[in-house]
Amino acid sequence: MAAIARTLSPPEIASHDATPAHANGSVLSSNSSPVNGNATGPITRDISSKYRHIAAVHSRARTSCLSRDAELTPSFLGFKNLMVIVLDILLGIVLYLLVPCHLFVAYIIELAAAHQAKGALGRAKRHSEDPPDSAQAAKSFRTTWLTIAWAHGINATLSLLVTSLTVYNLIHHPLIGTISEVHAIIVWLKICSYAFTNRDLRHALLKADSASSIPELYSVCPYPRNITLSNLSYFWWAPTLVYQPVYPRTSTIRWPFIAKRLAEATSLSIFIWLASAQYAAPLLHNSVFKIASLDLPSILERLMKLSTISLVIWLAGFFAVFQSVLNALAEIMRFGDREFYTDWWNSPSVGTYWRTWNKPIYHFMKRHIYAPLVGRGWSSNAASAWVFVFSGVLHELLVGVPTHNILGQPLAALLYFFAWQAKYGSVSKNQIYSM
Repeated sequence: MAAIARTLSPPEIASHDATPAHANGSVLSSNSSPVNGNATGPITRDISSKYRHIAAVHSRARTSCLSRDAELTPSFLGFKNLMVIVLDILLGIVLYLLVPCHLFVAYIIELAAAHQAKGALGRAKRHSEDPPDSAQAAKSFRTTWLTIAWAHGINATLSLLVTSLTVYNLIHHPLIGTISEVHAIIVWLKICSYAFTNRDLRHALLKADSASSIPELYSVCPYPRNITLSNLSYFWWAPTLVYQPVYPRTSTIRWPFIAKRLAEATSLSIFIWLASAQYAAPLLHNSVFKIASLDLPSILERLMKLSTISLVIWLAGFFAVFQSVLNALAEIMRFGDREFYTDWWNSPSVGTYWRTWNKPIYHFMKRHIYAPLVGRGWSSNAASAWVFVFSGVLHELLVGVPTHNILGQPLAALLYFFAWQAKYGSVSKNQIYSM
């Protein structure tokens, strides 16, 4: 045994309890150094002592921690955290179930608008009037559109406002809050697109010379036959933010394809969670002390490490969302146009990157913000600036509300970026939202 065990001092041999003690009464820690005393030298212990089967586990009388006569009152913080998470989940479910209510209100608004348009068209035919040349009809259309626009705006904004206030004040878990806020923003954008598109379709119905501008694809479901709950429900789940009465559809659903995409999304989600917990979170925790002491070299080192893991997590998240989740959803909905992104990694400029990395957002911004502003006489720079402001506000809601930190940083960063690009970069030469 001398070859595998070291010799203990007599006081240590006498103290043969589960926790060894020093001769002066101080308790030894796991590294064999006194906790309440000064070590005079390296203290060793028998290696075989940790494998004993005769240790006295039940050495004294003790009570259960929940008993009335317990010595210490246990903490119930774990149950409190569990209840908070359960409440967050319940609030998230309630917010999700409120969305069909707002979509139903949007459907009722458009149903009333379609009924009014058909009535106006019938009256014009009975009086043999030409709606395009009728000033009264044009004025009536503008008045009706203002009423409908206000109704849609109040409905959509109320949906986003209720969700944002609930997430900011009542939902504590950032993941649940982010999912709820993302869903609310998506539905808000969809309701806006639904209102704008049906407005133009209604205008084309009442104005004969505008009918030629309607895409041929829409002839399968002309206005107002598209104002149905099934049509709106499909748009709610379709992987697009731009409303059309008709979309390109596939003939069948490939369930193995869906299973592969869901497996990819699940695997990447686990990878993102592990990378965040094992690399990003410790780096952030260690950076707090360096920032407090203004240790600039260490701060730069932490930033470089964080930028690396952040890039890896962002790439994994991009693939999980735009390649896996959206393709799986498109397959379930038989949605044909699946160009959710193009080769943004080959972008020669930042403007090309903005156009290619997030096609659903790009299509919405171009169709419903940039193009209408340019058509009303705005300059390209002014329209692009408004797009950046709008995008910055959405990013602020998306990031600031779930984390309970509305600082204005996304909006300020995008504005500074656009100002530099408009003066020196590619925006001044190649407009981001040009055709």
